Amino acid sequence: MILLAEDREDDIILIQRAFKEGGIRFPIMVVRDGEQAIQYLSGMGRYSNRELYPIPTLFLLDLTLPGTDGFEVLRWIRTRAELHDLPVVVLTQSDKIRDANQAYRLGAYSFIVKTEDFQDAVAFAQSMADYWMKLKSDSAAKRPPASWPPKENLTSLTQISKEPAIFPRTIRPQQGEPLDLSDKAVE
Repeated sequence: MILLAEDREDDIILIQRAFKEGGIRFPIMVVRDGEQAIQYLSGMGRYSNRELYPIPTLFLLDLTLPGTDGFEVLRWIRTRAELHDLPVVVLTQSDKIRDANQAYRLGAYSFIVKTEDFQDAVAFAQSMADYWMKLKSDSAAKRPPASWPPKENLTSLTQISKEPAIFPRTIRPQQGEPLDLSDKAVE
């Protein structure tokens, strides 16, 4: 089961249709704000029945949720031993390197910028399905360590392919600026 924390109805519909069009039949539960996400994951209130509301195998998290934002949800998740290995994919409209740095520092597996193009969304859904199946079949799959990627693997944009990015795309630094995932990069 996939848990989607998203407040925009258009994005919810796009993701659901993209998964269906891509032939992905995993059930998707939707919560619409950060508090609902925390209640769902902790099994509180209306989410207390784990047969109806199981712990997800994959969590798609928007950063700009009303009330408790996605960063706070990530912080909360990483304080819970039972959720320590929950794969969290940040799915957001923000393309700010600072947001990507903070999401990775807080334990996100991936940071993906949303698209409004349906075919790109279908490709995203298929890649998430492949990712999810890999996680289910590979018990060694864990979230990246806090020190990931190693500094020696960081590169500047001049060394990255000049081909246009396709969805899903990762956040890259500005022209000539190295990608910095250290704590000082997050203000």
